[in-house]
Amino acid sequence: MRATIFVTDDDEVVRSSITRRLARQQHLIRSFNSGEALLEALDHDTPDIILLDLKMSGLTGIQTLQQAKSKAPEALFILLTAYGTVEDAVAAMKLGAYDFLIKSVDLGSVDPVVNRALEYLELRRRMHFEVKNVAGRFALNNLIAESPSMQGLVAQIQEMTQNHKTTVLLNGETGTGKEFIARVLHHNGPRSDRPFVGVNCTAIPEELFESELFGYERGAFTGANQRKPGLCEQAEGGTLFLDEIGDMNIGMQAKLLRVIQERSLKRLGGRDDIDVDFRLIAATNHDLRKEVTLGNFREDLFFRLNVVSFELPPLRQRVEDIVPLCFRALAHHAKDIGKEIVDIAPEARALLEDYDYPGNIRELENVIERAVIFCKEKFLTIRDFPKELHESTHKTATAQTRADKQLVKIEMAIGEHTLADIESAIIDEVMRLSDANKSLAAKHLGITRFALDRRLKKSL
Repeated sequence: MRATIFVTDDDEVVRSSITRRLARQQHLIRSFNSGEALLEALDHDTPDIILLDLKMSGLTGIQTLQQAKSKAPEALFILLTAYGTVEDAVAAMKLGAYDFLIKSVDLGSVDPVVNRALEYLELRRRMHFEVKNVAGRFALNNLIAESPSMQGLVAQIQEMTQNHKTTVLLNGETGTGKEFIARVLHHNGPRSDRPFVGVNCTAIPEELFESELFGYERGAFTGANQRKPGLCEQAEGGTLFLDEIGDMNIGMQAKLLRVIQERSLKRLGGRDDIDVDFRLIAATNHDLRKEVTLGNFREDLFFRLNVVSFELPPLRQRVEDIVPLCFRALAHHAKDIGKEIVDIAPEARALLEDYDYPGNIRELENVIERAVIFCKEKFLTIRDFPKELHESTHKTATAQTRADKQLVKIEMAIGEHTLADIESAIIDEVMRLSDANKSLAAKHLGITRFALDRRLKKSL
């Protein structure tokens, strides 16, 4: 890394020696014989590193540092000191100096200290870039919301970004982007500079879940050789995202409820309560109200989670968003794979819009990535897409949720669909919503189980 370095020392021999040494490393060097001269230069130029002598006539190194920090807040200050003033160097570091080096005859300690500073600068810049990149990816204005269902959702999400304490429950089918929305809530709120800790409740073995979530003390169990903070503690000040919370076992639900209520936890094997501060966002593809009725989910935990809930619509209910989502995926995968593909043919767009996407956005991403891999042109054509897209037919009846009610939306093409087709489509969709439970489906349809069986046999 080539850096701009200011060297300030009232000893001309030392100043010249350091300047020549650093110049050999191809750095841009400016030298100053006083703190006053350095401060004047900082009004016009900002260096990466400032080497500053502690003992100078006029302004001392400490006095210069105090004034220079406000003029060059991103610069790293390295203090030059003789053997007898190490205590002063330590005091300077408390004021914000990065490091200090003791001046010797050959100045051999300059290179390693400066190199460490350069490595730190490089790491800091990379971190700033990554944080900015992540924040940009999850910015509210990057949410694709051409469909009415998504536009309403985005407006609600925008209101919740500044409410950084209220628990949020995200409902929706697998692949609808629940974690993405959780990250949007985190990165656009006051907790954005703190950790986002995501936990997939189905990915951690049941016997390890408590120790992973709450941590453990040394000796808590065989193999616990040292203390380990849990995921709740790691989310301190930020967001804890519990994905697929509907699959959490009843025992862990009770322990999680205590943490939510008390805002404190005990590590496994520990005695002391540890206060925790995080915003909880949970997600599920289960109907938790139904799970409560069945005895699979604690009612008190459900009410704690369901303070604010968002229903993420499946992709088949936001057709207007499909093509914009495809273009975003195309830009990402084309760049990643190294292909110059900039468009999607009109017939391919129609094909993409007509598909139901049982796997939702996750499936859409996979479809576009595969198409980019096999594409031979500058644009995607229908030949680049898998056979399931070509063979699929648009569903006549599709379910959607509105104000906590399940609705079945009917699309009837005049001249193509008959009344029998519409009835069969409605029955198929209600059966799907009822998990193939005929008694429940018949109740939803307002007919007897016998009448439903008769219609199902007739449609075969």
